[in-house]
Amino acid sequence: MEKTIIFHLSANKKLANEVAKILNAPVGEVEIEHFLDGEIMARNMTNVRGKNAIIIQSTGKPAQDNIMEILLFADALKNSEAASITLVIPYFGYSRQDRIAQVGEPISAKVMALIYQVVGIEKIITFDLHTSQIQGFFSCPVINIDTSELFGEYLANYFLELGISHRDIVVVAPDHGSALRARDLGSMFDGASIAFIDKRRPAPNKSEVINVVGDVKGKTCLIIDDIIDTCGTINNAYDELIKHGAKDVYIAATHGVFSSGTLNKNIKGVFVTDTIEKEFGKDVVVLSVAKLIADAIKKN
Repeated sequence: MEKTIIFHLSANKKLANEVAKILNAPVGEVEIEHFLDGEIMARNMTNVRGKNAIIIQSTGKPAQDNIMEILLFADALKNSEAASITLVIPYFGYSRQDRIAQVGEPISAKVMALIYQVVGIEKIITFDLHTSQIQGFFSCPVINIDTSELFGEYLANYFLELGISHRDIVVVAPDHGSALRARDLGSMFDGASIAFIDKRRPAPNKSEVINVVGDVKGKTCLIIDDIIDTCGTINNAYDELIKHGAKDVYIAATHGVFSSGTLNKNIKGVFVTDTIEKEFGKDVVVLSVAKLIADAIKKN
């Protein structure tokens, strides 16, 4: 990676440094200023002429600040004559606003796709987009990395070490949109079955369970989702699974947003990745996506 320079802004410093270490690539110097009036300056302090610049930055809270840092720094790299600019955006903010749900709404995910490209970003690497259709909002290449194998390899061994047979595990999709994710993760276990929860959303950040489709009685349930945010979906799913006779419930999700709420204390285990860099607490197991990012950069 002789011509590659890794840059972190405010959101993913540890992850960016780990990726750079794996790739044996230098970490570029950046100067970020947040002024009292709310404006931001993102200054490139590294010679990038003729180099491939990689920005690693998620756009979780504070989403607007993190997005603006990306836009301004990408322009700084372009002005510094970088050969190419790739944005690794481990958690793609606004991905849940991918369609018009009510008259008058914007398609915010499409807006994000457009503005990233306007500032000269030529390639996007991300993880478990909320819906695959978001890739169609871009005219540049988008590499959407699936974390099923990352979770599957870890959890397959984890349950065996606990003495739980894979045949006693049910991988649960908390809604219709997670059905394929549950199928992919379930294939990593020897003999696990699949179930999904039929739910509806009466309002943003609120969900109601209609039914559980699949046999969970006496089983160890593993809920798989892309995002844990207000914890409502997971807690409702937990209640319904226990009501249907589940023995224990675990949860795995790629993006640990945790903007509000708390998970039911009876959930046996919580597993997330480091796409969002924050303190999750000692009861949450964090799996790193650094190697997946490094592999994607090397291959592409």
